[in-house]
Amino acid sequence: MNINQVLRVVKDFFNPNRYEFEAFLIRGGEKKPFALILPGGGYEAVCTENEGVPYAEELNKLGYSAFVLSYRVRKKAKFPAPLDDAARAVRYITENAENLGVEVKGYSVWGSSAGGHLAGAFASKTIGYKKYGLPKPAAVILAYPVVTMGKFTHEGSKINLIGLNASRELEESTSVEKLVDKDYPATYIWFSDSDKTVDPKNSTMLADALAENGVRHICREFESVEHGIGLGKGSECEPWFAEAVNFWEEEYK
Repeated sequence: MNINQVLRVVKDFFNPNRYEFEAFLIRGGEKKPFALILPGGGYEAVCTENEGVPYAEELNKLGYSAFVLSYRVRKKAKFPAPLDDAARAVRYITENAENLGVEVKGYSVWGSSAGGHLAGAFASKTIGYKKYGLPKPAAVILAYPVVTMGKFTHEGSKINLIGLNASRELEESTSVEKLVDKDYPATYIWFSDSDKTVDPKNSTMLADALAENGVRHICREFESVEHGIGLGKGSECEPWFAEAVNFWEEEYK
């Protein structure tokens, strides 16, 4: 880990806990759809060093502009604050698309772990993009996501977002697998069978809901990969990123 990565880790865990995003722009050439990246962190932190900036840099290499969002966490994360932040980012990007040099149609939302929950929720009509009057994402890319606020939830994410003793109604209305319908965006999911942080059932539950509603999706399982691995360079899951980009491109091209 170099000094810049160390400084970013420190910033991730001691940030001012407010809405802000970092833009990784491609200037000139063909205008392409953008990617909004929502790193994980259990709604306790936002791990941009591991699940944000590396994704954006890889997307830049492929000619895509990307935006890494730091959304509100901890005591400021009570629902729907993180969703408000994601919507605020998309609204800003779409309203300034010309100046930013990006195409709105065909954009994607990427989320890892708790950021996967946020991305999945934003992709729903009920509590996401449509509620905020924003365009629908072409694709959602989820890495080892938190999905449910029910039985198989990640407890820390749930506590920070809705509280451990949330009502059944609030649990269900914030569980992504319950928000899927036939109009849900195409979704790429990957997870590991050995994930000890977020139960793999989160991913399989979402895949089942997508299949039941006829939504195009890929759900990839990798063996012996730790939670929070990000790009996973040199590991079993390394192919996921290229697969996800191809999946997204098939939706907007």
